[in-house]
Amino acid sequence: MMSKLLWGVAALSLLVALGMAAMGHLDQAGPLFILFFLSIALAFRSSDALKGFTYTIMIFAAVTTALYYPAYFVEVNGFKFSKLITPLIQIIMFGMGTSMSLEDFVGVVKMPKGVMIGVVSHFIIMPTIGYTIASFSGFPPEIAAGIILIGCSPNGMASNVISYLAKANLALSITITAISTMLAPFVTPMLMKFFAGALVDINVLDMMWDIFKMVIIPIGAGLLFNRFLSGKAKWLDDAMPLVSMFGIGFIITIITAAGRDKLLTIGPALIGLVLLHNLSGYFLGYWSGRLFRMSERDCRTIAIEVGMQNGGLASGLANQMGKVATVGLAPAVFGPLMNITGSILASWWHRRPPKEDVAESEQAIFDKV
Repeated sequence: MMSKLLWGVAALSLLVALGMAAMGHLDQAGPLFILFFLSIALAFRSSDALKGFTYTIMIFAAVTTALYYPAYFVEVNGFKFSKLITPLIQIIMFGMGTSMSLEDFVGVVKMPKGVMIGVVSHFIIMPTIGYTIASFSGFPPEIAAGIILIGCSPNGMASNVISYLAKANLALSITITAISTMLAPFVTPMLMKFFAGALVDINVLDMMWDIFKMVIIPIGAGLLFNRFLSGKAKWLDDAMPLVSMFGIGFIITIITAAGRDKLLTIGPALIGLVLLHNLSGYFLGYWSGRLFRMSERDCRTIAIEVGMQNGGLASGLANQMGKVATVGLAPAVFGPLMNITGSILASWWHRRPPKEDVAESEQAIFDKV
């Protein structure tokens, strides 16, 4: 009953909002668009097939709020919310560290070929696609540089969840994420200097230190926490995923508010190009695995690891550069989009088990007979 009511509220809100927009009152339709997304998000929670999209829809509600009421997310009493971006990323990376262990790095020894292909493909394919798209986008230099920045970033933890849902190789996914994250302080600044140095000023050493303090130190602290205190502070173990989700959502909201005017101008084009970047990563990542004769499960893993980026880190770097309202726009758009496309891809693959799984099942049945 409640689900039907929520769907009804969502449909009515959207119809009225679109009607107001058609009559030239788009600037007054904000509350209705926000209500639409909130109603959809709550309705999704009651559906097993759709509840995985709840968080992403909530992000859309937050972004819509930031677009209509940016002043509330830029500063309060002289305090700029952009100052919170780096601490929030550090908290998120600490949470990532608490979910990792040194065993995640042992995969390099157990699966050297898959890890090498995954990491190298990631740091070749996504920066190259980002540079190509940025070059033909026609965007101002700083916004184009943001597209390259998200391409030069390492993987995010979201790729591990998607790999699990897609029946990919979860162990390989976790190891590729861990290795690419550890390499980021060295690889990302050099890639940015090479691909985006003509668009924005890139100080390689400063960016190395920014990544080190935003990623390596918090993850290292998280690893130590997981090693010595995991399970002893259950409230913290339970809270970290929620804190991370809130942190990512708030960062995206801050960047959206800061870059509102530019987003209203280039928003649709930016969304389209960022989506192209993301989907191209999946496609080329999958076929890079095929090129080296990887199994179907490993090809799926590499596709996901290549196509999904650490948007939070990219946003933090844009903020450290003092260009969160321009360079930070593409990372802010990439995050929610990759969650949607990744979830859809995972659902598609989940219903189509890898051939090796089918063969193993048939062999098991044969052995029983």
